[in-house]
Amino acid sequence: MAKQRILVVDDEEDILELVRYHLAREGYDVVASASGEDALKKAKREAFDLVVLDLMLPGLDGLEVAKALKADAKTKSLPLIMLTAKGEDADVVAGLELGADDYITKPFSPRVLIARVKTVLRRRSREPVGESESVSIHDLEIHPGRRTVLAGGQPVELTYTEFQLLHVLARRPGWVFTRGQIVDAVRGGDYPVTDRSVDVQVVGLRKKLGTHGNYIETVRGVGYRFKEKP
Repeated sequence: MAKQRILVVDDEEDILELVRYHLAREGYDVVASASGEDALKKAKREAFDLVVLDLMLPGLDGLEVAKALKADAKTKSLPLIMLTAKGEDADVVAGLELGADDYITKPFSPRVLIARVKTVLRRRSREPVGESESVSIHDLEIHPGRRTVLAGGQPVELTYTEFQLLHVLARRPGWVFTRGQIVDAVRGGDYPVTDRSVDVQVVGLRKKLGTHGNYIETVRGVGYRFKEKP
């Protein structure tokens, strides 16, 4: 079986080598890039299974690289994990809205990095186990088979995680889900659970849904639920 190929983009040589070393030790074929411009050239010229992308790059930054990758038919479906410094919520949300699959904050644990990479790659290779029925509620139409969402009859472009999160909540309106339950349902029990990872996804999802995002309620101290009544 051919090794899965990962493009790692970071302008800090020590971090680039750290990521390359741990991914290579797990058996991945790793290609390193120190700039956004070089990363785009490599992504369009070669075949990759995943991109690990730093946001703070000189010249063409990570968000611009992500936007370019998602705008190109050849790289549109390429999974993307962002690397970011702590506290940059606005950049994280922007990246997720562009279609990034996940993010990792710096400084990061190599074990967390490997777990996130494996989760994203595993998701790409197969559809998740779970309920597959369509959901129609509050002028929202959610179709798992086609992976489409209509809000008021208008299509809404969601990332994989945003779609799964919406489907999990909407198919059981009124139920309160803890953040841990949401992560288990969306990504699987082996995914490192953090409150912030769920909260950031909810922020991005609400923004994309517009007024329909108000149906996702925060239950203080517990988690989230989808409104049972409009």
